[in-house]
Amino acid sequence: MRFEIITIFPGFFAGIFEHGIVRRAIAEERVKVDVHDLRAFTHDRHRTVDDRPFGGGEGMVLKPEPLAEALAALGIAPKAERAASAPTLAPEERRKDGAPAQLSSAQQTRVILLSAQGRPFTQAVARELAALDRVVLICGRYEGVDERINQLYCDMELSIGDYVLSGGELAAAVVVDATMRLIPGVLGNEASGAFESFGAADAEIATDVEGVPRSQHGAGGLLDYPHYTRPVEFGGLRAPEVLLNGDHQQIRRWRREQQLRKTLANRPDLLERAALSEEDRRLLETIRRERQ
Repeated sequence: MRFEIITIFPGFFAGIFEHGIVRRAIAEERVKVDVHDLRAFTHDRHRTVDDRPFGGGEGMVLKPEPLAEALAALGIAPKAERAASAPTLAPEERRKDGAPAQLSSAQQTRVILLSAQGRPFTQAVARELAALDRVVLICGRYEGVDERINQLYCDMELSIGDYVLSGGELAAAVVVDATMRLIPGVLGNEASGAFESFGAADAEIATDVEGVPRSQHGAGGLLDYPHYTRPVEFGGLRAPEVLLNGDHQQIRRWRREQQLRKTLANRPDLLERAALSEEDRRLLETIRRERQ
């Protein structure tokens, strides 16, 4: 998978992708990350990338011309042209949901504008992006990007949270990290990407390996359960006994209860969309009664 980042501060990424899982994924050529300097696509001696906003107001806005040239240099045409050139498929070449069975190169690319006005970046969006071949990330700066770039070129506008950053570079790093770890082979243990906060539900995860009982549920949109390791006792607190007895069914039930407790305490909004079983709902009702 290939990530292309367009930014006025290419040096920001000099060290950020040189550590941990991202570095290993790049070294193993499972992921490629290219950073492009927006100023390289200007034509005046000051390498101007911004201008005052029409209608007045504070701050500056990134100009459309350098961004359009940068995208053209990456082989990205406007959305209308990409849609017009997409192949027309016969019914047998489509899946049951109507989507193409095989996506063209253009269809396997997404151009994303990072801004505070975008839709929330979630684990579900990360999974969507991880299925693509190429993601182009435009890092906004100042008061943002001329909206015509968004209208003409961008397939998606993303925000990593309900707050304002100085620019889209931090957001781009977050999107790359969260997405690439879902690409097959990037994580040392493939199950790590399934059994974690915001992960898939049980029904979407492969069955137990070699008959070993699974001791956790798929998150199904909930937060992860708390984790413990050696020593058994630390700071006057002991690891929960249920985790030490080797009974996978008891551990599985305890972990699910902890997921529900933590989600209810920290992110109750997630419960509205989570994949909950009848047993989950009964556990949740018991937890709610305890909290009253």
